[in-house]
Amino acid sequence: MKNTDRKLFNLRGFVILTATITGLGLPMTGLANHLHQMEPIFSFSRHAWMSAHTILGVLFTVSTVLHAIFNRRILLNYVRGHDAIPGMGREAVGAIVIVAIMLFVAVGHVFH
Repeated sequence: MKNTDRKLFNLRGFVILTATITGLGLPMTGLANHLHQMEPIFSFSRHAWMSAHTILGVLFTVSTVLHAIFNRRILLNYVRGHDAIPGMGREAVGAIVIVAIMLFVAVGHVFH
């Protein structure tokens, strides 16, 4: 017999959607912060962008940690089951490389 009871609230879905929405908002608010960096510190628009970026960052961090907790078995099985680098799959290596390159480009432009 099928269970036709529906959950009132899907917490896993909520967490991943929160991570997605905040992850999409972070680059936009970060760019706005970068463009408004030369304005006076008491500028409302700069302060609003900084506040938005901060709260999006906090929500993104919390939701991604919760996502990892909810999916810990899958993540641990993934890490244990790959031998490209002991404990790491090609996808993880690719993600690390992409993040490192993006950080190098974003932070490196300061030193030109």
